[in-house]
Amino acid sequence: MKLKFIEADTISHKAKATIHQTGKLGFSTDAVPYLDITENKSIRFAINEDDPNDDNLYGVIITEDAGSAFKIYKAGDYFYVNTKGLFDSLGIEYKQKRIIYDIIKIKIENDEIIKFIKREIIKKEKESEDLEQQ
Repeated sequence: MKLKFIEADTISHKAKATIHQTGKLGFSTDAVPYLDITENKSIRFAINEDDPNDDNLYGVIITEDAGSAFKIYKAGDYFYVNTKGLFDSLGIEYKQKRIIYDIIKIKIENDEIIKFIKREIIKKEKESEDLEQQ
């Protein structure tokens, strides 16, 4: 048996991304250094074609400007991606539910991939009514 010890300081338990009411995907302050996010980068998203029941997203951060990637924007200390069209096309109900993704790094075929693990929280009735009035 070969053991590989995991360094606690290399794991971020608080790296998250949340879909906002506008459809933008905002990154938590812990996700920014974990993913090495900066303004001059973009992100490519993927879905698991082998498993239609896999609600998670997958991604890679890239530095080159690619037409198939989503540009990362910065507003103050906050980083986000304009993903409304993506989430609408995937049928993700971000207006009726609060969608949060826990972020971890995984290896697929020797490539480091970001896995966005989906969590859904049903919005309270008052919160949903306020959204419908906007």
